[in-house]
Order: sequence, then structure tokens, then C-alpha cells
Amino acid sequence: MEKQNRIIYASLILGLCLVTAGFFISQTLIKAKELDRFVTVKGLSEREVEADVAVWPVQITVVSNDLQQLERDLTEQTQTLRAFFAGQGFTEDEITVGSPSIQDKWADFYGNTSGQQFRYIAKTDFTIRTGDIEKLHKTLAQVTSIISKGIILGSKNYWQQVEYMYTRLNDIKPEMIEEATKNARAAAEKFARDSESKVGKIKSANQGLFSIQNRDINTGHIKKVRVVNTVVFYLED
Repeated sequence: MEKQNRIIYASLILGLCLVTAGFFISQTLIKAKELDRFVTVKGLSEREVEADVAVWPVQITVVSNDLQQLERDLTEQTQTLRAFFAGQGFTEDEITVGSPSIQDKWADFYGNTSGQQFRYIAKTDFTIRTGDIEKLHKTLAQVTSIISKGIILGSKNYWQQVEYMYTRLNDIKPEMIEEATKNARAAAEKFARDSESKVGKIKSANQGLFSIQNRDINTGHIKKVRVVNTVVFYLED
């Protein structure tokens, strides 16, 4: 009799264990099923900012048939242009003057020199780099006063007279990432409402690359900063 009782007791314990194990297994499967429910959305953050650095590369060109005269004219025009920039308020740190280059057109054996009026051509590069965008714009409006003095002032980069840059991206990165994430959650919540679900925690997130572009071709000093984050949210009942 005692042996039979032990068998019954062991059977009850085994049954209870099986029931308990079955319960936990079912709960695990339910949780796993819930974790399979998620939605992937994208969040955009975009804003316009003013460029904080401008680079203006220019070039003066002098022609002559006499090397000594060429040197005098180039030196004079270089000094005149440097004084012009200084008069506009640019410091020595904002002005970079390159080494002059001289070309002998008559020594160009691969070109047709019969129609060349001047034998020598000399060029010197000036580069203005400044954080005062307004000052640069005022200077651009005064360029005609240099040309009226007989100085041939040209743009070194024909495709872009002035290059504008925005260098303070780190200052606005945190706010833009936060905004993009909020916009991603708003998109997820819209999807959840349509599917009669709720948005849960973030499963994973991928920060997109920040892009900085000109707002348009005519206002290069105004930049458009843009980032798109990809966020995966769990969905709950």
C-alpha cells in the first residue's frame, strides 16, 4: 500500500511539473510571437541654416611683352588688390596670396603663336576665407571699383564664384536626431492605429547620414541640412 501511495504521489508531482512546464512554454511562445510583431518606419528632420564660412578664390592677370614691365605691373596690381581687401575690413589671416605664375606664349611650341599680341602672361591667385558672410557680400558689390583701375579680376572657379560652407553641424545634430526619431514614432503610431495595435519599445534604430546642400543655385549661403533615421518599433495589442 505504501508503495502504491509513493507511485501515486510521484505521478502527481510529474503531472504538476508537466503542467507547469507547459504553461511556461506557452507563455514563451506567446512572448516570442509578440516579439515578431514590429514595424519599420523612417523619420525625417530638415532645416535651413546660414553658412558660417565663405571662400572666394580670385585671380589677377597681367600681360606684357617685357618681363620687367610685367613684374612691375603684377607687383602694383597685387598691392592694389591687397589694399582693396584690407580697406573692406579683411585681416591678414583672411587673405592668402599665392605665388605668381608666368607663361611665355611664344615658347609654346604646340600652340599657334602668330596671333598672340602679348608674349608674357602672369597670374596671381588671391583666396579670401572668412566667417563674416555679410562683409564678403558687401565686398562683392564693390568689385567694379577694382576693375575700373585696370585690374583684370577673374574667378578662379568658373563654376562657383564663392564657396559657402556650414561647419557647425555638431551643434544641431542632437536636436535633429531627436526630431527625426519623434517623426518616426508618429509614423509608427499611425500604422499601429490602422492595424489596431499600439507602439511598443524600439527594437533597433539606424541613424542616416547628414546631408548639407545649397537651398538653391542662387542662394548658396543658405544651406539645407537633412537626415533620415530608420527605426524599428515593436507592436503590442
